[in-house]
Amino acid sequence: LLADTTLAFARGQSTLISGTSGSGKSTLFRALAGIWPFGDGHVHVPAGSRVLFLPQKPYIPIGTLRDAVKYPDEHSAASDGEIVDALTAARLGHLAGRLDEDTHWTNILSGGEQQRLAIARALVFKPDWLFLDEATASLYESAEEAVYGALKQRLPGTTMVSIGHRPSLRKWHDRRLELQRAPGEVGRLVEATA
Repeated sequence: LLADTTLAFARGQSTLISGTSGSGKSTLFRALAGIWPFGDGHVHVPAGSRVLFLPQKPYIPIGTLRDAVKYPDEHSAASDGEIVDALTAARLGHLAGRLDEDTHWTNILSGGEQQRLAIARALVFKPDWLFLDEATASLYESAEEAVYGALKQRLPGTTMVSIGHRPSLRKWHDRRLELQRAPGEVGRLVEATA
């Protein structure tokens, strides 16, 4: 995927990674998350950091809506008020009265609602490092604008790294990288200037 690459993300900085389909953007995120066993190298995360990865299709456990929003932090002390506030910020305020409903939320929520639930999860989890792999791809641009606005406003110290293609995402990121890789070749990350 990449060779002889050093990549660093500064605290509180937001970075947008783009590239053609199949160039390896999601694989890069899997490697950063430690779940891609092929290859070698080192990923350093500061000790004690809270890290959250939001994929394009988020995992939502079967259970109460409250637990779905708190996931993966099973010891979360978030109050119902904080959860409702996060749902509202993610444009899911209409679900606020259903926190105790125990069901298979993946079967109830649309793809866009599932992505917004994952955004609410990030607002409750308050990660130091947030990785979004096309995590808003199912949203209309107005909804995407609202959730990125909420992330930037409510998590100002969070280092955010997004994979995305829409030009509208650029304004939410301080830095842009392009993963350039031809089929069968080793890729490279290039700083985007325009």
